[in-house]
Amino acid sequence: MDRAAAEAWIRTYVEPIGVIETARERPWATVLRVPLADGVAWFKACRPIQAFEPRLTAGLFARWPDRVVEVLGHDEERAWLLLADAGSSIGYYLNPPETWLAALPPYAELQRGEATYASEHLAHHVPDLRVATLPLRYEELLRHGLPLESDEISRLRAFAVRFGELCGELAAHDVPETVQHDDLHGANLYVDRGHFRLLDWGDASISHPFASLAVTFQVLEQINRLPPADPWFARLRDAYLEPWGRGLAGAFDLAIRVGMFAHAFAWARQREALPEARADFDKEYQVILRRAVARTLE
Repeated sequence: MDRAAAEAWIRTYVEPIGVIETARERPWATVLRVPLADGVAWFKACRPIQAFEPRLTAGLFARWPDRVVEVLGHDEERAWLLLADAGSSIGYYLNPPETWLAALPPYAELQRGEATYASEHLAHHVPDLRVATLPLRYEELLRHGLPLESDEISRLRAFAVRFGELCGELAAHDVPETVQHDDLHGANLYVDRGHFRLLDWGDASISHPFASLAVTFQVLEQINRLPPADPWFARLRDAYLEPWGRGLAGAFDLAIRVGMFAHAFAWARQREALPEARADFDKEYQVILRRAVARTLE
């Protein structure tokens, strides 16, 4: 990133009152904190693997200004994004399920509305993880060097045919595919003046909408220590499904199972694009893969 050019671009939208500082630097993006007289703004420079994010975020904000962080400016060609402050995060390590009970229905409404724009998003390079593509993604995953034990890889290979069948079963429910955040946890959910706002759409894809909650449920299990049979999971499922209509609990359960694998495919895409960060990346990637491997036993 050309830091001088970035700061000059930022100043075309806002008037900083102090030094623009680096807030986070990751292999996939750099985030700058911009101090303002009335608060703060945030600049994000996306690497090629997430270059679709500025345009996607700007489009979502234009259509859903009450549930997506305010976009002050974006540059599609340079993959730059300038955001207003989103408020307060509910927190990755707090992540209260009560908050998701209120936040999930508006997110589902956004997804339903964005189904109309799915083809447009795909044309602008939002990753394609539609259900019909997933069996091929499964084959591609098996061709990669996975950070798993040999018996785990064998289980994945043996499950390939069944995975294709599950995808066919999921597609038969005829739920429209749309934008899927794929990183839906408390660190990306903010509260701003009574509104829930989602940010960080760099892991998003066009996929089965219900698979969004695979990550939400994973965090509730790992961080909140909710057992799989905890009633909260059914309550959150039902709250999320309410905007979609009745009779979809079976499709939801199937989407979560398939979605565990789709989440692993998304991580594989990131891993291939960021070889310099692979050692650290693989620590969490192993967790994602092993959750998928566990679904082969169901």
